[in-house]
Amino acid sequence: MNLPSFLWLWKIAAWSMGFSLFAYLMLAVTGSWMFYTRNVKKPRPPGLRTAHYVIGGTMVGLILLLLAIGLIGTLGYYGSLGHSAHLPAGLTVVSLVFVSAWSATQIHPSRPWARSVHITTNIVLFFAFAVVSLTGWTVVQKYLP
Repeated sequence: MNLPSFLWLWKIAAWSMGFSLFAYLMLAVTGSWMFYTRNVKKPRPPGLRTAHYVIGGTMVGLILLLLAIGLIGTLGYYGSLGHSAHLPAGLTVVSLVFVSAWSATQIHPSRPWARSVHITTNIVLFFAFAVVSLTGWTVVQKYLP
């Protein structure tokens, strides 16, 4: 396929990645706020947990959109996958986001391991986002004239 016909796809990917990183930042803020209120034994502001879940669900959707764009764009341009380190980096981010979302649904006083899994996964996700951003930048350079 002709690359210029894919330009709109790359724009959606760029905005989705930006929003994903913003969502990750907001999740860190709301998650830290919940952690703080729990540790100082203060009441949690109403809607904080709901906001955290909604932002997390939005991030899952954005990551799935990025996965679809990456697969469609790469297959459309090259006809196959695996042309750079961006694929394994991206699949790692997708996996970590799913583990994080799943572990969030498991957090309960009867399952103390779930919070640790959730927090650890999100710390690793920070570094995975850095790698996928760097490898994505190298991919973008291939498409630019």
